Amino acid sequence: MQTWLFCVLLLSLRASDSQATGLARPQHLSLNANKVPQQLLVTWEGSQATSFDVEILYTELMEMVMNATVFVQVDENSGKHQWNWTSPVPLECTSLSVKVRSRDGNDVSEWSAQQILPGMDMPKYTHAQMYTDGRIVPVGSNLTLCCIVGEGEQFGQLWDNYTVMPSTMLSRRSYATTRTNKHLSISAGDNVVCTNKKNEIISGAVVFVGYPPQPSDLVCETHDLVSVNCTWKQGRATNLYGKTRQTYYTLNGRDCPIQNNQMQCVWSSWEGNWTLVAQNPLGLFLLTDEAKMDDRVRPVAPKDLTTPVVHGWNVSLGWHWDYKRYESLNLSCQVELTSRWETRNRTYTGLGLKSVVLTDLEPDEEYIVRVRCANFWKWGEWSMLLEFKTKMDRPEAPDIWLWMNSANLCYVLWKPLTKRESHGQISGYDVTVWGSKENVLQTFNLPQSVNSLPINVTDPGSKVMVTALNPAGASFPATIVVPRHQQEETMVSTVAFNESGFPLSWEAHANASCGYVVEWYNTDCTQECNVDWTRVAPDNTYTVVKSSNFLAGVRYTLSVYTCSSESPLLFKRWHGYMQEMAPSMSVPKLLLDQKGSKIQMTWDQIPLKHQRGFILGYHIYQTHNSSLTLLANITDPQITNHTVRHLDPGSYKFTIKAYTSAGEDQGTTASISLKPYTDWLILLILVSLGVMTCMITSVTILCYRKRKWVKEAFYPEIPEPKLPGDWSRKSGPLDVKASPPSVLLVENPQWEFSKALVTVPEEDEDEDVDSDAPLELRYYNHVVDGSSSSERRPNALDSSTSSFGSMDSERTDVTYTGIQTSPMPIQPQHDAPSLGQCVGGGYRPQMQSASCPEEVQTGPEETPIVGSFGGYQPQCSWKKDSPDADGDLDQGCMGSPTSVNSSQFLLPIDTSSEEGKEHLSSATTWFQSLLTGKP
Repeated sequence: MQTWLFCVLLLSLRASDSQATGLARPQHLSLNANKVPQQLLVTWEGSQATSFDVEILYTELMEMVMNATVFVQVDENSGKHQWNWTSPVPLECTSLSVKVRSRDGNDVSEWSAQQILPGMDMPKYTHAQMYTDGRIVPVGSNLTLCCIVGEGEQFGQLWDNYTVMPSTMLSRRSYATTRTNKHLSISAGDNVVCTNKKNEIISGAVVFVGYPPQPSDLVCETHDLVSVNCTWKQGRATNLYGKTRQTYYTLNGRDCPIQNNQMQCVWSSWEGNWTLVAQNPLGLFLLTDEAKMDDRVRPVAPKDLTTPVVHGWNVSLGWHWDYKRYESLNLSCQVELTSRWETRNRTYTGLGLKSVVLTDLEPDEEYIVRVRCANFWKWGEWSMLLEFKTKMDRPEAPDIWLWMNSANLCYVLWKPLTKRESHGQISGYDVTVWGSKENVLQTFNLPQSVNSLPINVTDPGSKVMVTALNPAGASFPATIVVPRHQQEETMVSTVAFNESGFPLSWEAHANASCGYVVEWYNTDCTQECNVDWTRVAPDNTYTVVKSSNFLAGVRYTLSVYTCSSESPLLFKRWHGYMQEMAPSMSVPKLLLDQKGSKIQMTWDQIPLKHQRGFILGYHIYQTHNSSLTLLANITDPQITNHTVRHLDPGSYKFTIKAYTSAGEDQGTTASISLKPYTDWLILLILVSLGVMTCMITSVTILCYRKRKWVKEAFYPEIPEPKLPGDWSRKSGPLDVKASPPSVLLVENPQWEFSKALVTVPEEDEDEDVDSDAPLELRYYNHVVDGSSSSERRPNALDSSTSSFGSMDSERTDVTYTGIQTSPMPIQPQHDAPSLGQCVGGGYRPQMQSASCPEEVQTGPEETPIVGSFGGYQPQCSWKKDSPDADGDLDQGCMGSPTSVNSSQFLLPIDTSSEEGKEHLSSATTWFQSLLTGKP
């Protein structure tokens, strides 16, 4: 109850305040809708105020749309206030409620009566609708559309070109969506559709987004010095088409219809000033132009072009004008001349110009020509095209070259003349060879299809001349001098191909008066090769060789020759590949050979045709269970052998692959079984034996040559003793009592000594000798006379000669060891008969066989005392009671004879065997002959 009273109080206070201010309430409020620009015109009257509060609401939801204070002056003619409001939403989307009140500072009047602008969502409009259809908006603007669903349907979604748009509810049936920064639509417009809950399209609209017109470059000119022709450029396309959306043009207030998209207007008279207006639903644009007619003359296109005079190198060209006034104009005409090679523009000037002469043409060539003219303003339109053909003329001299295939054979080559060089159809070639030594001229007539001729080079320095022929005549001869065949090979380098070709550079040559010739051909070719060449100016030492005939994997030889009045001179050469590839052929003739514990591998080089790149080396693999193990990388492609060392006996498989920068070949595989190397051991043994034999032979030869030194070192000669006294008398026998009844004498029949040992038998009974006394051993030191001694050993150096002269000097070369001296006194002995007939003269052996027929008799002379023989001692002594007295003397001998020189025992020699005798004789004779150097 209190709350209700408070509200009534407030209303009464407000009413009293408005009456107190004296501001009139707006009357006769009316609403007028302009739906295309979405503007609402609000009109009211009954108030002199200039400031008003305006409220606009969505009627159904009573949602505030706009609440603002506006300043509106009263219209003096009608006495009403008018205010325009642009709605962000099409006015058809929903009903709007509008009311207005006056304001003067903080004082306000009462609100006017609320006016409603009905929308299309009223219940009486039951079908679905979409607003606004056919809307035209500029690019970049914001666009709001609304969908009104039918009665009884439920809203679904809004789609813009298959894109779901967010939506806002305006009323029970109306939903709106806004698309910001709208992009240029297609010429047919963008489609916006509305669907229901069942995703069925219930309504749609088309929206056009484009630009306002923006033409440029308005220009007005004359062609006939009377009428005017104004043209302009459309500028940016508006993207708006159709009668209601397209752009319309007016020139000085007169319509200018656009036909075939030609932006121009033609009037019959010159006006001097022009204004162009372009307008479409999004806006309008103005262009102006101003000029004098004499400054805007643009000639029309020349007509009826003709060529009254045609030659091989020049042509006369003429035309005529439609307007006689051109005869007084100073014209500049441009002639465009097109051939199969190029298009050239030439400019000619003159008063009323209507003919020119075209020079520097190509004979037998087809041309297309057209003409346009100008008069200080712009070039006029091009004339119609005219075709003509020049006459033939004699051809140019061919480009010739010599390719030396060998020392006595070369090929004369020339390039076929091109259409531009032949000046007509080539009918053939004349080749003339002139020998300077023989002064012989040979001419060959060749058909047009032949471009080479082999000639035998018998006279280096001969001249070759080639002349081309066509129906108009013969060319000037092309001359070249046959060079001498170069014996020394020119150093060859390698060159890499790049995107442009083979880059070649060289040092300048003093003999290159007319430049250089670069030649190239397939290196593998030897007969009738496809040789090509190009010429380089004298001041240029660099070129790039490129040809459509270059193939991948093919080696090419590129050479540089000097060009002069003399013969060409080769001074640089290269090898190169357009593209290197892996070899197409495996390494041929792979052979494996066992060398002890090593395997020697040999192979041949891959033929040049199959290398397909620069061979950088060889990879050697050992194959085991289909896997390859790299053993060696040979980086020198000239090496064609390899040795694998330190291998055990067994089976081995090796693979060799040649490689280029592009990869390896397929590889060649060979197998070998490594056998134990016993043959090598046998060979080693044989070699060792041979070496030892050689060493022994060398030592023997050395000893033989140095035999005197060996004899002096190992067997020196004993000097003869020199004893005092008179030893020249003939010595008697020395009787020595011996124990055994007999003594076995041992002698070497080949010894050359004159000493003998004899056995002294028992005395006869008639001799007056004590039978109990021991037997005597007699030593006879007989000296054989010179003749007897020399007969036996002519070259001997025996000691008996010295003992012949002096008794004191007598000695024996053999001593007896282990002699037992008899205690009995030595009895004097008689002279014994000479034993020289038995054993020879000189020194007698100490042991003598019993073959001598004469008995040794004791002489009557006294036997000297044992100690008086100057050191001579009997070599053996015997006892009479020896148990072996009757046996062999060797068993009873207590000692053994030794050499006084070597102090070695001299063993008795078995003379019973002939084989032993021969062995002893041959051995001693050989060694003695070796030492003495005598046979």
